[in-house]
Amino acid sequence: MIEATISVGNAEHLVLLLGTKDQHLKQIRSSIPAKISARDGNIIVHGEESDVVHATTVLEELRTRLNRTGSLDSDLVAEVIRRVTNGEEVPSTEPIGVRGGRTIHPRTKGQAEYVEAIRDHSLVFCTGPAGTGKTYLAVATAVEALRAQQIRRIVLVRPAVEAGESLGYLPGDLQAKINPYLRPLFDALREMMDFDQMQRYMDEDIIEVVPLAYMRGRTLNRAFIIMDEAQNTTVSQMKMFLTRMGEGSQVVVSGDTSQTDLSPHTKSGLLDALSRLKKIDGFSHIRLTGADIVRHRLVQEIVRAYEESSKKKR
Repeated sequence: MIEATISVGNAEHLVLLLGTKDQHLKQIRSSIPAKISARDGNIIVHGEESDVVHATTVLEELRTRLNRTGSLDSDLVAEVIRRVTNGEEVPSTEPIGVRGGRTIHPRTKGQAEYVEAIRDHSLVFCTGPAGTGKTYLAVATAVEALRAQQIRRIVLVRPAVEAGESLGYLPGDLQAKINPYLRPLFDALREMMDFDQMQRYMDEDIIEVVPLAYMRGRTLNRAFIIMDEAQNTTVSQMKMFLTRMGEGSQVVVSGDTSQTDLSPHTKSGLLDALSRLKKIDGFSHIRLTGADIVRHRLVQEIVRAYEESSKKKR
């Protein structure tokens, strides 16, 4: 048996670290069989060596996150516990600065590699299951680049393949018809900046959220261009999109190769591009997995269940 002490500081920080009604502490205790108590601004961890190491590592990382961001949530706590107990490396990449001192931290090693790839390459493809932060992190790095004046505009693109024949039957004008397919991009943006600022940037075309069809014939200079749901592009659509890239621009393409709305005999432009572009200098492909899912813990289990079912069928 060994014992370790972690100094937290004032009572307010201790409450934030352990959670309201000790909810974060309960999460740690339910996963790591060490005895954890708080006294005089310190956290005391007692138990078997491996359990104490795991518990203190979790608490130290949570304390670091708390000092950087001023808050914690149960999803983050669960993610840190999972990573530490599985022996995964702690992401060390610089956080993404989005607004008013707020920063976004990659939560997994794969996410950290993704952010680093975006910062180091002009063309990045990211594939992986739902919930891995493919779109969210791309939008965050775009907002960061805009704040740093590295680019002049952000262009967010999404194919509306699933609209297909039914688009014309939806109510409203064209913008109203396509808005449901662009909603995930709007949702990500609204977490990065104030609504009024986002609306002003959109009115001034500093931020543009458009369906893929609107990209034809354009050349975008000093722009950060993000394509979401790229598995739903055809080969010709992907070629059209990639060749919109102008001087000083950056392109991020994300998609889930296991979920496509294309007809069975249509080749995905995402898969085609991955095979064509792999030897191009300045290109990077990041593969995220179920281990990088940072939504509700059940999403990871859901993805795993579907993957196992697919393997059995094959």
